[in-house]
Amino acid sequence: MEISNYKHKIIEVVKFHQLDLLGICNNVVYFDYFVDARIKYIQNLKAIYKFKEFLEGNSFFIMAQNECDYIEPAYLDDELNIYTRIDFIKNSSFGLRHLIEKESSKKIIAHGGGIVVHIDRYSKKPLQLPEEFYDAVKKFENKVEVLRTT
Repeated sequence: MEISNYKHKIIEVVKFHQLDLLGICNNVVYFDYFVDARIKYIQNLKAIYKFKEFLEGNSFFIMAQNECDYIEPAYLDDELNIYTRIDFIKNSSFGLRHLIEKESSKKIIAHGGGIVVHIDRYSKKPLQLPEEFYDAVKKFENKVEVLRTT
């Protein structure tokens, strides 16, 4: 869970409508932060590495698994740094890890991740990730485990 292993960051600010009756950021909101971070991460990769076939045509992505461990609460107007990285890539899926850091204290208040599967839009079956995706992630990340089989 070392922040130095994460090269991608977005910032979120806790809003009033995200609070529960105890005045803390509702647990489900953290998954919204993960979605925002995941989308920005892929958009960032696409912009840097000029993907030609990834995110085009007949493919889309689904979350096959999602998790979050809560360490400390966030409150109204807290500024949160959401760090994201891809830690493994398989044939048609990849794993994401997230850290949520409270800016004011620099403490990690939550961490989590998930598995994303690349799917054919019409058959709804897993679709091989393109080579350009593997290349981009290996260039961007300090350490990523490539677990694809031939």
